[in-house]
Amino acid sequence: MKKIRCGWCEKDDLCRQYHDEEWGRPVYDDKTLFEFLILESFQAGLSWYTILSKRQNFRKAFDDFDYRKIAVYSDRKIEELMNDPGIIRNRLKITAAVTNAQKFMEIQQEFGSFSNYIWGFIGGKAIDNVPEALSDVPATTEISDRISKDLKKRGFKFMGSTVVYAHMQATGMVNDHIRTCFTRT
Repeated sequence: MKKIRCGWCEKDDLCRQYHDEEWGRPVYDDKTLFEFLILESFQAGLSWYTILSKRQNFRKAFDDFDYRKIAVYSDRKIEELMNDPGIIRNRLKITAAVTNAQKFMEIQQEFGSFSNYIWGFIGGKAIDNVPEALSDVPATTEISDRISKDLKKRGFKFMGSTVVYAHMQATGMVNDHIRTCFTRT
């Protein structure tokens, strides 16, 4: 019997695996939360599939998303990234990754972890929306608006409400799997 999944993931095995094993599953680990922040920021204006298909290249290019290393990237390293055909070569997004790593660590200092900070917006408990169809899933919410505004105030770049909501979905702060999706059983 064929598994029922959210329609967006039927493109290929890469999408299905990401959907089945990661998307909508709560993440509390700062390293993984940072990885998704960077990936989602690079997605701005692009499809998630484009980013997902380059994820391993991003991991290699960005030192396995070690925010301590990224926070001190030199101009030389930024140029190296600009010449890496395995990632999205957008200078603004690359330099934003450096800035965001620095700001990420500032939040860790203030809140003990980025996880404490980000999950604090929803009281530490995932929001389960149970949409009937993909058309019921919003691109932004009042909460993503609030988080985006706070991140921007703290100096983060490429963290609009749509990017933040996608991050919330990716890290399981929000479960937007459709009601009939097998992941709900």
